[in-house]
Amino acid sequence: MKSFTIAVLAFALAGCAANQGMSSSAPASRTESCKATSEQEIAALFDRWNQSLQTGDPHKVVANYAERSILLPTVSNQPRLTPAEKEDYFRHFLPDRPSGKIDFRLVELGCNSAVDAGLYTFTFARTGAVVKARYTYTYHWDGTQWLITSHHSSVMPEKK
Repeated sequence: MKSFTIAVLAFALAGCAANQGMSSSAPASRTESCKATSEQEIAALFDRWNQSLQTGDPHKVVANYAERSILLPTVSNQPRLTPAEKEDYFRHFLPDRPSGKIDFRLVELGCNSAVDAGLYTFTFARTGAVVKARYTYTYHWDGTQWLITSHHSSVMPEKK
């Protein structure tokens, strides 16, 4: 009887392990639908962000970012995670009146997500400075609008 009980217990445990493995490897069912988009729509998001820079209002710039997002800015070593941290960055960035222009881009589209990466040039109206940089924006569709979830910008390493 004891060996019968052990065999039944071993069989039951093997069944649980098999079911556990199946559930973790089975694809999760998705209930969300994907927003139809285009490269042009995603490219226009940079224009929206750039126009918000022109207002000089850090709060309007930060409105382009998702609540859970990261800004890795061009002229700061500090990652900016919260809206307050992003506003602080733009509060110091905007007084020089920056304006960006895309020089090269590659857009990749996904289901409710997109990536816009490439090269841009910023001209600062107050100082006349021109800065060439690399950029990557990742976007997520929140059901109402596209918001930035990740924004990385870094000065070009090679001087020409």
